[in-house]
Amino acid sequence: MSLLRFTLPALRPTAQKTGKAIDVGYRPSQLFSRLPLLCAAWLALSPGPAAAADVRAVVELFTSQGCSSCPPADKLLGELAKDPSLVVMTLPVDYWDYLGWKDTLANARYSARQRAYARERGDREVATPQAVVNGVAAVVGSDKAAIERAIAQTRSKALIAPLSITAAGDKLTINMAASEHDHVRGEVWLCAMSKAVPVNIGRGENNGRQITYYNVSRRWLKVGDWNGKAANWTVSLADIKAEGVDAAAAIVQSGNSENPGAILGAGFASLR
Repeated sequence: MSLLRFTLPALRPTAQKTGKAIDVGYRPSQLFSRLPLLCAAWLALSPGPAAAADVRAVVELFTSQGCSSCPPADKLLGELAKDPSLVVMTLPVDYWDYLGWKDTLANARYSARQRAYARERGDREVATPQAVVNGVAAVVGSDKAAIERAIAQTRSKALIAPLSITAAGDKLTINMAASEHDHVRGEVWLCAMSKAVPVNIGRGENNGRQITYYNVSRRWLKVGDWNGKAANWTVSLADIKAEGVDAAAAIVQSGNSENPGAILGAGFASLR
């Protein structure tokens, strides 16, 4: 199967498949002669723009076990999951179940999320495999170069504040830094995930294959709302834990679940 596409507002797919101070002890003449070395040392110790590394880009992969074009994207997501600058998640959709294999991980809510993204972008284009980057750009999910370009191009529209998520005891704590932008608002969501799920596919276009899906979304929980100021939220692990859940992602996103906008901050925590 080539890239699978259909166009909204159709509610079902078409059959088209495509420290301390330091006394340096130099006289002025010595100081100027050593200025390059001092500058180099200052640069090495200065945090500079590295703080941006705390702001993690988000890649959501919409995929299906019934799509023969999807396995390369599923594999790529596993590679991207190793990148500490990213938060990646797999959201299996259900609209190809009629092709002969019912996706064992699919959720109709993920199909609805993908369609909502398409409406917000204005292109109304839904496809598998499709990667939505930082909530604002959609590219082919198996195209690593396109994903990297989309990450770079969308940073000015999204990722405005660092977010961290930590697990301690039976609690998860989400910390969101303050934004430098005025009038910023967003919803705070927690996504429970399974880091790796191997699936043996028995029918359909991937018949006979075992495919591993990475950072598979299992449950979404709205934690609260963010008003642009530094804030934190605490969630009981019992609220998201289920069989197979061993990781969690937190995102702050503009808009709402029906009209999702840019990702404003994101974090990831391993639960085991």
